[in-house]
Amino acid sequence: MSSIDHYENFPVASWLCPVHLRPAVTALYHFARTADDIADEGDASAEHRLLELAQYRADLLTCTTEAATQSERWPALFKVLGRVITLHQLPLQALHDLLDAFEQDVRFTRLGQGYGSRAELLDYCRRSANPVGRLMLHLYGVTDALSLAQSDAICTALQLINFWQDRQQDLSRGRDYLPQGHTLAQELTFARQLMMQGAALAKRIPGRAGWELRAVVQGGLCILDKLDAQQLRPRLSRLDLARVAWRSLRM
Repeated sequence: MSSIDHYENFPVASWLCPVHLRPAVTALYHFARTADDIADEGDASAEHRLLELAQYRADLLTCTTEAATQSERWPALFKVLGRVITLHQLPLQALHDLLDAFEQDVRFTRLGQGYGSRAELLDYCRRSANPVGRLMLHLYGVTDALSLAQSDAICTALQLINFWQDRQQDLSRGRDYLPQGHTLAQELTFARQLMMQGAALAKRIPGRAGWELRAVVQGGLCILDKLDAQQLRPRLSRLDLARVAWRSLRM
């Protein structure tokens, strides 16, 4: 499991998450975080990163089989993840979609390739972000089409927010997510529109899960406020967190 320290603006398995689901949420987070590190961290070549991601995918394919062999690189991660997938009957395609997106990041960076249109970027988000929300809804037993669509809107908005708050860091890595012909201001407005399209989902999800999602939505909107004010790589302060909590209560 990765030892790299990461700052997160959005809650991961916080105290609002139902206790019985925290192990599953944490396992999914570590799966995605580790794959992201393979694709991004260090100075490995693109070829080496793609080979590692291929091995990572191979371990995913076998971690739930009766004859599963222990992962050589990530034994603890896949041991836990295999149990979580089996216990909750998680859709494996969502996890493979995440790996597809990480592999695309490596290939695009190697070629110096960007996104020619917003549609291309949204297709990337469909695989890099939306599976996370769908996996969470699966854990909560929510499967209706409206909820899935609203979850996709929230997750894509969060992905875009992360792109725009980390834009300078991404550019230094030779990676540019801003669609050709679009301005950052336009994309910030679009991300806000998506977040508002999905926000009603938080009010329909009962219990702690709904409050967790309210906090995620309001945290995203707070980051957008800071980006609109041209703050570079903003972080949520204690005052911001209090504001997020107040806005969550008022949703």
